[in-house]
Amino acid sequence: MDRTRTHGWADPVELATAAQNTDGLVFSRQLASGEQGPTPIFATLGYALTEVDHGHAVYVGVPAEHLYNPIGFVHGGFAATMLESAAGSAVHSTVPAGTGYTTLDLSVHYLRPITADTGPIRAIGTLINRGRRTALAQAELRDPADRLLAHATSSCMIFPPDA
Repeated sequence: MDRTRTHGWADPVELATAAQNTDGLVFSRQLASGEQGPTPIFATLGYALTEVDHGHAVYVGVPAEHLYNPIGFVHGGFAATMLESAAGSAVHSTVPAGTGYTTLDLSVHYLRPITADTGPIRAIGTLINRGRRTALAQAELRDPADRLLAHATSSCMIFPPDA
């Protein structure tokens, strides 16, 4: 084996504590600025939150060969993970401190193959609707030419502080 990759991440317990004590938008902005993180999943797969506002989040990742499946393309799980992060962060950006959430479902539609030659890709998450206990978001994965690579919808369950 002649290829290796080394990376590090912030303590996930400390991140979770900070997330619980901060409203979702403020915490997400701390992740985007580098004040918090990187999270283990961001560091492991090689993508980052770069932009966040109420109901909106953007992640950027660089596809590389360590993400390849056995047939020479970036594994669909990488795209799905970026899409789930973008949709989830769009939801998270709307919750008060002490509120948690989890993905209930994720539906992904793949439209184009991704390779290391694709270049940096963006996952753009947008909140569609947020209720008291559930939220619906969508996310698009786009290449540097703004072509749609994949699209997803996600519903999330929200856990208020009193739950």
